Amino acid sequence: MDLRILEIAANTENNKVLDGFTHKSRNKNPLCGDEMEISLIVKNDKIEDMGYQCKSCVYCQASVSLLSRKIKNKKINEIKDFLINCEKLFENTSLEIQKKWKDFLEILNKKNIARKECLLLPIRTVLKALDIK
Repeated sequence: MDLRILEIAANTENNKVLDGFTHKSRNKNPLCGDEMEISLIVKNDKIEDMGYQCKSCVYCQASVSLLSRKIKNKKINEIKDFLINCEKLFENTSLEIQKKWKDFLEILNKKNIARKECLLLPIRTVLKALDIK
């Protein structure tokens, strides 16, 4: 296992229950049983805060930790395209992404393809909470 995954997962500042959330979603990985619950506070189409709780592997925890830090204070339109296209990062190393999302390349890559579903669970849960298809 990559030590960087452990470092990212160790940042649990947003592992919390949000009071007064405006959006919420639960999701489960049918392959391994990882469970994710994400709550968001969205005002004026901007994500002001994100909280998460999970019963999951370290890959899922790293993904949700990074996601929770990167989408805060961003407009939904700003994050929408990136979240929808995350799956492509596992196959296409030449995919261009904005600088603000580059940290995801450390975990969403061919090296971690075996844990793809774990890494994408938080992203899919946010998309579900925001009702983005």
